[in-house]
Amino acid sequence: MIQEALKAKQKLINDRLAVLLKSDRLEHKTLYDAMNYSLLAGGKRIRPFLFLTVLDTLGVDSSCCVDAACALECVHTYSLIHDDLPAMDNDDYRRGRLTNHKVYGAGMATQAGDGLLTFAFQLLAEQKQIPADVRIELIDILARAAGPEGMVGGQAQDMEAEGKHLTLSQLKTLDACKTGCLLAAPVSMACAVAGASLKDRLLLETFAAHLGLLFQITDDLLDEKGNLEDMGKMPGQDEKDHKSTFVTILGVENAEKYAEEEAKLAKEALAKLPFDSTILYELTELMVHRKK
Repeated sequence: MIQEALKAKQKLINDRLAVLLKSDRLEHKTLYDAMNYSLLAGGKRIRPFLFLTVLDTLGVDSSCCVDAACALECVHTYSLIHDDLPAMDNDDYRRGRLTNHKVYGAGMATQAGDGLLTFAFQLLAEQKQIPADVRIELIDILARAAGPEGMVGGQAQDMEAEGKHLTLSQLKTLDACKTGCLLAAPVSMACAVAGASLKDRLLLETFAAHLGLLFQITDDLLDEKGNLEDMGKMPGQDEKDHKSTFVTILGVENAEKYAEEEAKLAKEALAKLPFDSTILYELTELMVHRKK
């Protein structure tokens, strides 16, 4: 069921993304080409998928909120472009092809990332199917998740942690910001749109917190065991950058066990919800065994 649901939502998101970023100004063509180069390069679309699926789970017609879902993907793609830059991880490949700065140069890649980030909030502001007060809440949730107390803060911690040996607690704090915030935001945003009860929202946000940690653990495992063909990027980057990861701290076997435990906790939160959360349950299972 999860594969069919993923494909359906991915098509919905990809079709909309394909027509969003257009400009009649020829002087901006290179910028828009660079933005679309990364935005339309494929990917799992997990963050918009989470947003739309939680809406479905809460009984809301998610097809009315596709632009809000696309805003999440714009922010995620911006973060990947910037993460790949020479001053950051200096990666050559992303989603199976050359990174943005390898094609357009570091300066234009930086502008493409900036453009996607700011365009995301334009999309949210213009999502007229959502009441204005709720749109303000969505902007607030996403800004906090992506900003200095969220993903950007986590990326800054990650840069400062290079060459240092972090404790497990320190690594969890770092990754909760760097990765977890942008996986929790879609769930909180969907709850806001649906007007979910406080109890249901807390359970779904607990699920999201464990899913975010699970995602990062499996990402670290893939960096250790994965390959370019499956992942679309070069493995071994963490070791090259001398970063502490769940694998370097726990070892492969214990990191795998830790991933299973986080999956169990995520599913336990889902089990307490008063409605069918099968797709979210299966997504959690998919995260444990993902290869890219």
